[in-house]
Amino acid sequence: MRRKKIRLRRRGHHPDYLILSCFALLVIFGLVMLASASSDLGKIQFGDTYFYLKHQIIYGFSFGLIGFFLTSKIYYGRWEKISLWLLLFSIFLLALVFTPLGTAAKGSSRWLAFGPITFQPSEILKFTFIVYLAAWLGRKTERQKKLGKGFLPFLTVTGVIALLLLKQPATSITAILIATAVIVYFISGAKLRYIASAGFLLTVIFMLVIYFTPYRLERILAYLNPETNLETSGFHLNQARIAIGSGRLIGVGYGKSTTKISYLPEPIGDSIFAVIAEELGFIGVSVLIFVFFLLVLRIFLIAKNYRDKFGQLLLFGFGALLTLQVAAHIGSISGILPLTGTPLPFISFGGTALAVFMTISGMIVNISKYS
Repeated sequence: MRRKKIRLRRRGHHPDYLILSCFALLVIFGLVMLASASSDLGKIQFGDTYFYLKHQIIYGFSFGLIGFFLTSKIYYGRWEKISLWLLLFSIFLLALVFTPLGTAAKGSSRWLAFGPITFQPSEILKFTFIVYLAAWLGRKTERQKKLGKGFLPFLTVTGVIALLLLKQPATSITAILIATAVIVYFISGAKLRYIASAGFLLTVIFMLVIYFTPYRLERILAYLNPETNLETSGFHLNQARIAIGSGRLIGVGYGKSTTKISYLPEPIGDSIFAVIAEELGFIGVSVLIFVFFLLVLRIFLIAKNYRDKFGQLLLFGFGALLTLQVAAHIGSISGILPLTGTPLPFISFGGTALAVFMTISGMIVNISKYS
């Protein structure tokens, strides 16, 4: 009888079509906007207008489709059993970036290269860390309420991951991933004093890291006084503001951005929201933000009443990750938050990031079938 019940539960029902539609819209929109944002850059650097779009499709979208298919078809509960091994493997990959296999660019060691394939282990860690936390905290052991068996191990694992990420350096990814971990820990039923202690400790650590690394401190100072260093630390933010302001209500038109050509740094990555705002205007970015909002709202609504603890924590974790990363990208490029190197999920150039978020999308769709 028990086996029969498990078999019926795993059979599930149709996926949540609203979530599926939002994911599809974001992926398609991302490829369309990347084609525009990268056209001039690709032509100048490689003589190919669609170089970056082709790269994104081959190394991001294609691998993402495989990841989406696997996680959407395999019953999500199976990932619980291998969650620890997935995390250990991703931490191992993260450590490899400091070996000869790692490749550096713009002062950061974030990539691994195996022949023609280059990828970011930190992006893979976003998926595996959340799966591990959901599995570890979802078991009926009440460990999250205990100091020795819950809080201290949580701090240890989180601290090791944070150190490896900060060493690259990848400050924004560290902050987003740690904040997501704290949210999952809180949702799992941890005591408030543990959450407060973790928040205070992590805040102090980040303040010290920022203070003792000049380039991070410069970004904070540029955020506080963007007009004082227009040609140096404040250049990126001011150009982004010009691009966003140029779009006004309906934008200058698709493909007609002028700032992306020679003024706006990182138009296909960190600054792609500014390109979208310039070309599609307030109406265009409002629609994009609404789709993101609708997606995370639906994820949280399903998670709120989800019966399985593992599935519930997965939904809250993935929803929090998506929310924080979107907020960090849009907030920083519009001047609401200090400037970071946070890509916009599904939109910014980056094959590993797109593949990972599509894989996460597949798991969310799979979980929705058993709600």
